Amino acid sequence: MFRKTASFVTTGLIVLGSVSQTSAGDRAVECYEPVNTPAVYDTVYENVLVSPAGHQVDYVPAIYGTRERVVMTVPAQVTYDVVPAITRTVYHTVRIDGGGYSWEWRVIHGRKVLCKIWQKASYERVAETVVIQPERTRRIVTPAQYDKVAEEVLVQPEQRRIINVPASYQTVARRVLVSEGSSGWRQVHIPRHCG
Repeated sequence: MFRKTASFVTTGLIVLGSVSQTSAGDRAVECYEPVNTPAVYDTVYENVLVSPAGHQVDYVPAIYGTRERVVMTVPAQVTYDVVPAITRTVYHTVRIDGGGYSWEWRVIHGRKVLCKIWQKASYERVAETVVIQPERTRRIVTPAQYDKVAEEVLVQPEQRRIINVPASYQTVARRVLVSEGSSGWRQVHIPRHCG
């Protein structure tokens, strides 16, 4: 259309030029005036991707606590002890000689004579150790020892969450050309001047 308008304009100018030259001072048969049609623009709104969709990993650290428990610090022990015997000293009289008759030589008035002699029994006090309770082995049990200790325990393990992040869009305005501008000629009628 623009090319046709341009060729028409060129032809018109040539015709007008020839008419003005050939018919100078005569009455105008046809008259034309230039016409300019501005370009038409419109505003178009469209969504533009700002950031693509993706995902991020969110870590929740593990939670620990303290718990008390009773533990054996020293185990039970068994030892053996020797208990000595219990004794007592007892005194009693024992006969060491039974007595009775015996013969022995004696000198009496200058004469040596063999005499029969009566002898009493002889006794002696002697000490004797008596065992009242014999030696024995005693078993000694030492009980175990326990203490409270604090220890760290896991309350909640580490957690990992995957969060989906949607794509982000932004609406932007853009001017677009609807129709291009044009220029041409249109015929006018001016009374008493142009047909």
